[in-house]
Amino acid sequence: MINNEEFTKRLKKVIDYYGESASSFAEKIGVQRSSISHILSGRNKPSLEFVLKVLSSFPEVELYWLMNGKGKFPSEKDSEHKVEVKPKVETQDLFSKAETENKTETEKRPTENLEVKQIVSNSKKEIDRIVIFYKDGSFSNFEN
Repeated sequence: MINNEEFTKRLKKVIDYYGESASSFAEKIGVQRSSISHILSGRNKPSLEFVLKVLSSFPEVELYWLMNGKGKFPSEKDSEHKVEVKPKVETQDLFSKAETENKTETEKRPTENLEVKQIVSNSKKEIDRIVIFYKDGSFSNFEN
């Protein structure tokens, strides 16, 4: 469970490190100024969406460090537990990349990949974000 007071201290450290005001920090991560104010005052706890916005806007911030103080800030490029937040990609690009990575010379499954594409293309809902969590605790964030 997240310690809200400690999280607030780490968030302030991030804001100070980048020389931002709470207002400019909110603008850079794409949240309302009141959201930052409420989190810094302890009134509200940060949402997953808020944390993901911080991580995607400031890649030097590690998820483990931000959430529970373990790790380093700013992160080192060769860190073992580096959280990788990828830039926005098109949903079609995501499935094309997955197809390429999962194919081997001896094993090709075009019908399975076709089914996934058909499900996505036939859906009336639009995908906003896909988050893949890995067993080592890292994750990849794909936004449409």
